Amino acid sequence: MTMDPGYGSWFAEDPAPMGQERVVQRICARVAGPVAGAGVHVAGLPLGGLQVWLDSPRHRWRFYHRMARELRLAGWHTETGPDRLLLLGWSAVCLSHRARMLAAALTGRLADFDKTAFMAVMVATRLRHEAFPAEDLPDEVEARCADALRWPARLADLDGLERWSSLEPMRLRLAQVAGLEAKVSRRCGEHLALASKVARTVAGGAGPARPRAAGPRAGLTERMVCVSVPNEAESAVTAR
Repeated sequence: MTMDPGYGSWFAEDPAPMGQERVVQRICARVAGPVAGAGVHVAGLPLGGLQVWLDSPRHRWRFYHRMARELRLAGWHTETGPDRLLLLGWSAVCLSHRARMLAAALTGRLADFDKTAFMAVMVATRLRHEAFPAEDLPDEVEARCADALRWPARLADLDGLERWSSLEPMRLRLAQVAGLEAKVSRRCGEHLALASKVARTVAGGAGPARPRAAGPRAGLTERMVCVSVPNEAESAVTAR
């Protein structure tokens, strides 16, 4: 079985990469969510590629299209059928789209540290007023900010996947994507370190500092934290 060079590669020359089934299962289960995620099944096709199907027929078409969109963003060519989703190898078009999206994230949302700080202040303050345990506040705020950034989950989905191709143009695209992913991963780490720092300040210094490099210092961020932290937390921070 062959594919258009713009969409993938020769399955006979490019067997399924190691870890592909597990990664596809992880992506599709995350997209399907708690309602249908447990019913996601992935299996190989005779001539290469994978098929994905759901146990439950309820909203199946909608879930397949959501899964296909996320798998295309990972770089794969997909086809959506009435009862299953087919994944048919790397796509040059989809990998180029992924590279554009990663680059856009670096100059867009991931360049805006004040937005992350503002969200962290709002979430931490609300949770504190709801009597959320102070020692768990940094982890919870960081998790919610990671969900908002979206890329931490997308990058984590690909853990354990060997990405390669026998075609030189495809290898170059995969290398370009890997380089951009490394930059996005570092930037996400800076955002989450900032969110954790803000949450610890709101909590009065509760919770240990994260062992990753902190993000850029933002003057607006520091002012937002100061006006949002309750008086008793401010006193605790000042005392230190």
